Amino acid sequence: MLVGTRLLSEQLVKARFPHLRYIRIHTSVKYRATIYAWTGDLQLSKQDQQQVEKYANAYLYPYVAFNVKAYNAVRADKVPLLQEVPADIVQTALRSNLNQYGILAAINRQFPYGRLHFKHYDVINSIIHFDFDALERMDEQEKGKMMRYLREMIPLGCFCEVQFLEDDL
Repeated sequence: MLVGTRLLSEQLVKARFPHLRYIRIHTSVKYRATIYAWTGDLQLSKQDQQQVEKYANAYLYPYVAFNVKAYNAVRADKVPLLQEVPADIVQTALRSNLNQYGILAAINRQFPYGRLHFKHYDVINSIIHFDFDALERMDEQEKGKMMRYLREMIPLGCFCEVQFLEDDL
């Protein structure tokens, strides 16, 4: 399975519509993603909205339905603020040939005190389930970091859950 991430998708939209200065893509519902866009003048014309939506639905990923809104809707839609992630995670997320093995390898490089394993994919709810076999106990901040990194690398339209297996520690 090839993965269409948020970062790669934003890069593709920016390349196709270079006059759009601000682009943000967010998954809030299974198998759907919203593209938030503005020009440098902080505008999104009806024509741009229609063209971006047509492009995304025709050329990005067949498993995701895209809609397009003006960038200022991120606040009303309660889209979380972007947080920095390591360059390795960004580079992995930008790979057009990214698959589940690439995701596992990137997380395992960032968190060497355990191993992330793919458990199963819940197609109905669009949730990818992972197990993390920890060699040492992880605090909530570390767990949150891992979840943030995973969200950058999983496909648009999907969510993920990690079961942290550290009961014996």
